[in-house]
This record gives sequence, C-alpha cells and structure tokens, in this order.
Amino acid sequence: MLSAKDYTVGWICTILTEYVAAQAVIDEEHERPEDVAPTDSSSYTFGKIGKHNVVMTALPGWDVSAGFVARRMLDSFPNIPFFLTVVVGGGAPSPRHDIRLGDVVVGASPNGEGGVYRYGLSNTMLGGDFETIGLSRESPLLLRTAVNELFAQYETSGHELERHINDIFAMKPRLRRKYARPDPRSDRLYDSTFTHQQDDAGCAIVCDDESSMRRRPERTEEEDNPAIHYGLIASGNYAMKDALTRDRVSAASGVLCFEAGSIGVMNYFPCLVIVGICDYADTHAKKEWQGYAAMAAAVYAKDLLSQIHPGQIEAENEIKAQKEIETQKEIETQKEIEAQKEIEAQKEIEAENKIEAEKGIEAQNKFGNILPYQFDEASISSATGSSRYVLL
Repeated sequence: MLSAKDYTVGWICTILTEYVAAQAVIDEEHERPEDVAPTDSSSYTFGKIGKHNVVMTALPGWDVSAGFVARRMLDSFPNIPFFLTVVVGGGAPSPRHDIRLGDVVVGASPNGEGGVYRYGLSNTMLGGDFETIGLSRESPLLLRTAVNELFAQYETSGHELERHINDIFAMKPRLRRKYARPDPRSDRLYDSTFTHQQDDAGCAIVCDDESSMRRRPERTEEEDNPAIHYGLIASGNYAMKDALTRDRVSAASGVLCFEAGSIGVMNYFPCLVIVGICDYADTHAKKEWQGYAAMAAAVYAKDLLSQIHPGQIEAENEIKAQKEIETQKEIETQKEIEAQKEIEAQKEIEAENKIEAEKGIEAQNKFGNILPYQFDEASISSATGSSRYVLL
C-alpha cells in the first residue's frame, strides 16, 4: 500500500457531478493510505492517472471553501506541489471566442494572458452589482509548460476527448445517461436581453422563440468539438446568472467563462483551473449539460497530466523543500535579530537604572546626615549651585 507521501497531484472539485467525472478517468484505484492524518475527516479518492498518483476530493458543501479543503489536503499529503481544480461553469461567448456548451476553458494561455480573475457580486441575477477584485496568483511554470505542450499537440493532430469519453462509457455504462453529450439542439444561446420565462420549465418549452436566439453555424469536421479555449476565467463565491453583466465583463476584461468555488485555491496555492462549460451564465442555466461538461474537463485534465513527467514533480518538491528551508532560516534569523534587540534594550534600561542609582547614592552621601529641619540656605546652595530661603 502506498503512503500519503507517495501522492503528488491534488485534484479538487466543487460539486459531486465533477467528482464522479474525475473518478471516471482514474486508470487504477488505490486504497486510502493508513498514514493519512486521523484528524483529516475529508473524503478522498485515490488512484493512478498515467504515471501519477492522484488524490481527489470534492467540497462537502457550499459552506466549506475550496481553500480550506486544499489546506487540509496539503497537510495530509505534503508532496503535492500543485492542485488541479476541475469544475463546471458558465461560458461567455463573444465574436472572438465561439464558446459552446461542452467546451473546456483552461485558465492559462500560450500567450501568457490566462489566469483567474476574482470577482464579487452583490446580486448574481439581472443587473446585480459586479465588483472586480483582481487577478489571482499565476499558475506554476510546470503547469503552464504542460498546457503549452498539449496545446501544440492538439493544434497539430486535434484531440480525442470524445473518444476517451466514449471509452469510459464502454467500461462504466451507468454513466452514459447523465454524462453523455446531450442533444446538440439543446445548446441554445439567447440574446442577452431575453430572460428565461419560467423558472421550473425547460427552455425548449417556454423559450422557443427563434428570434431570441443567436444563430451559429455548426462546427465542421476540421474543428475540435468540444473545443478547448485558453485564457481568463472569472471566479467568485456565487454563480453568474446575468447575460448583460456577463457580456459587459467579458468585453472589458476578456473573460471566457465564470465559475464559483476555485478562487479559494488560486489565492493561496499553486493551481490550474479547468472549466467545463455547462451553461452561458444567464437565466437559462440548467443542469442538462453539467455531466458532459464535467466529463470533458476531467478528460482534458487527464491529457494534461500525460505531459508532465514524475521527475518534474520531484524537482518541484525539491524546490519547495529548499524554499521552506530558506523561509525557516529567515524566520530564525528574524527571531535572533529580535532577541538581540531585546538584549540591547534591556542593557539600556539597566544602564539607565544604574545611573539613577548612582545619583541616589551621591545624594544620600551629601544629605544622609542632615535632618530635614536642619536644611538651610547654605546647604541647599552647596548641593544645587543655587540659593533659596528655607523656612527653619
């Protein structure tokens, strides 16, 4: 049985649909290591993907942040140098980016313009206030290099995500019902001003006005389907469900999609965010495409890991260990400096006390044999160099 230290890839999901898709791409399942911290109550899936030992988890609920889950995972599995956050989210199609349901958005780009854009919303529906908080930390070089290598491979030969997904269904047919690609006709992109008419009814029933839909040509055989997009991902605590705000933010910042949950990881840990597009971040968002989008994102993440050699991760861990040593040395040096400052401050206090004590002794020597009622002008003048009258 492997130990906790043998796991070198952390994989985080936010909902169970993503978690099931992640488990489906594992090549070889492992048992839970016996040396996982007993205080770690998180539920994990262990396995091998390619040459990598991977540990996966999903958020137990929306009241638990992904950052907390990542921190706990890192405490139990200290040799994880980075995380993959593989989630679903809402696409932001534009004339420049033909994003469709089932596509995958990667939070890194060959031109270096990718990443995760933090946002806040006072209200996610219909014109709510949108607050931009800024870019999160950049993904580690190892992951960005792997993205570039896979991009070049896909650019030359295309990808086989759809075939890999069908291979999974052949081995696990129960997944097909929820995780297979839905009818392409259900991929409807509506005008930004057209809102969903009834919350409980499907768009095919209550939003079938073709004049409210944006017309897009079918993808050709030469085009990847699903397509992989690279660039900026907007991440917040709440899902975006307002097409007008979606378009405004996308036009201003170049955001390709919106998702909720990964920002807690990106803020504090080396991470790459991969998003499967399950809706268009508008009022028409439904769960029909969630399963396929989660599966497409998971299969892409598996392909990405094939571009990383285990030796590269070992090197990352050596760098990490060296940084920790240097950080500890800095802490110890700072402690020594603070201790020396305290010693010097104490010496100054002792010197001042000594001076005051010597002054007290000197005064005692001069006035020690004189009773209080014996003071006169001469004695005061002699002691202080000045003359004043004293009432005897």
